[in-house]
Amino acid sequence: QVQLVESGGGLVQAGGSLRLSCAASGRTFSSYTMGWFRQAPGKEREFVGGISGSGFTYYADSVEGRFTISRDNAKNTVYLQMNSLKPEDTAVYYCAARNGYYYSDYRTSDEYDYWGQGTQVTVSS
Repeated sequence: QVQLVESGGGLVQAGGSLRLSCAASGRTFSSYTMGWFRQAPGKEREFVGGISGSGFTYYADSVEGRFTISRDNAKNTVYLQMNSLKPEDTAVYYCAARNGYYYSDYRTSDEYDYWGQGTQVTVSS
């Protein structure tokens, strides 16, 4: 069982930056692929980006070049650095985990087994 706790959300002006963190429990963190998803009001949850246990990153087209995912296996933590934020980035952001050291293109919610509670990100125009 893996427990995930997100932090770092808040209110930011358009063009600003935020860094989200997701702390994971468990001793096998380095073997997990971690994903970030978001859900805006009235919309379906959507994939933002992921990082394999080996460190390979992949992103949705909507955030490519603006968002960066990294991980610190010593701290059991994955990060989502968000730059050049836009009002359309406003959503609840969730981190998710599944087994997967090597890269595979996991982009759908049902491919992940564990979820955090989410953290709100609001970007004002």
